[in-house]
Amino acid sequence: MRPLVVLGDALLDVDVDGTSDRLCPDAPVPVVDLAREWRRPGGAGLAALLAARSTAEVVLVAPLGGDQAGRTLAGLLEREVRVVPMPLCGTTVTKTRVRAAGQSLVRLDSGDGRAEHSPLTAGVREALRSAGAILVADYGRGVTGHPEVRELLAELAGTIPVVWDPHPRGAEPVAGIRLATPNLAEAEQLTESRADAEDLAKQVHSRWKADAVCVTTGSQGAVLTEGGSCTTFRPPSGVVAKDTCGAGDRFASAVTAALLDGASTADAVATGVETAARFVATGGAATLSTVDNEPRPETAHRGASAFDVAARVRAGGGRLVATGGCFDLLHPGHASLLRQARALGDALVVCLNSDASVRGLKGPGRPIVTARDRARLLTELSSVDAVVVFDEPDPAAVLDRLRPDVWVKGGDYADTELPESAVVRRHGGEIVLIPTIRGYSTTRLVAAAEGA
Repeated sequence: MRPLVVLGDALLDVDVDGTSDRLCPDAPVPVVDLAREWRRPGGAGLAALLAARSTAEVVLVAPLGGDQAGRTLAGLLEREVRVVPMPLCGTTVTKTRVRAAGQSLVRLDSGDGRAEHSPLTAGVREALRSAGAILVADYGRGVTGHPEVRELLAELAGTIPVVWDPHPRGAEPVAGIRLATPNLAEAEQLTESRADAEDLAKQVHSRWKADAVCVTTGSQGAVLTEGGSCTTFRPPSGVVAKDTCGAGDRFASAVTAALLDGASTADAVATGVETAARFVATGGAATLSTVDNEPRPETAHRGASAFDVAARVRAGGGRLVATGGCFDLLHPGHASLLRQARALGDALVVCLNSDASVRGLKGPGRPIVTARDRARLLTELSSVDAVVVFDEPDPAAVLDRLRPDVWVKGGDYADTELPESAVVRRHGGEIVLIPTIRGYSTTRLVAAAEGA
């Protein structure tokens, strides 16, 4: 399959977390005692990372700067997607949210970077022409106004799905794209009206030469207009948003991945609505963040048992996260899950199936790596604070002792009633399902190796 290419303006997002229990003596504003700083790609960079959770190969084409923020952004991106840089004029745009008790208090924006409209390199042209589908993630920083980019997108729109996620300060979509995805506020600004979502979608559709237009409406889902008809897609019932940051990018990336797989536009939008709803329910964009500094050093828990870690976190009023599995052959899907799980709390404990437990679940040929070595590899990851090995078919007994605040499993368990659910909930914990990266599984790796 050809790759999914994300084209747009990449930013650096920073979340500064702290506590606030007093006001500043010289002004009625809260004082925030800083605790941790998290960094992640934003804009088209976030869209690319999210696309990598829906399809195996993702390429990001975006302007990147050579300043410190730009180098940090590039490093965060290159872990999971292939980056084809364009030149940036100015400094990398950085958006910093200051938060306390889970609430954003202020956002600080810096940087003036814009896409330089110099001739496209052969690498950029090749990346776009190699695409099986393209997501244009416009963040108003000049990429969509590049004359050669527009010419190339107009040409490609006739042969592959192009999804255009617009921005009020960006250029209008080129003719012939498969789908444009403005949110409600963007559609209102574009049409200069306050109509309902269905009417807004029709107005935008009549203005832009797109096959279809989908207006996203947050918790209400999305309205798609295509071929003269309108359809409303609602998110799953009972899904509650924890952090809506990144919801639009998750929707657009999931839609594009579905179109790449051959889905109809309507089916792709339905997939996008459900995927975005589950994304914000599991913590939103914050789950893709990498910690920059901790008040407690990373080595604080090293060498401690899982139960010691749990006790220390609870004593400090922290949030304990646990996840579990065989982790027989570590791969990028495991690393992504563990990193996202760790971002949900103050320590992560991995409940690891013993060798006997793995054999009972997977058959006599597994595990490939012994429990001792699997545990050693896991504890070498910066996202993992401790590992506990259990012999039973499921981790219910060990979770009864750990009593985590959050139990994390991959999104492939969405339709499965986990045997350990009752234990987790009995102790007041919650269960979070994190989307997995498609194309990675130990079983598939083993099968490929045996067939080599």
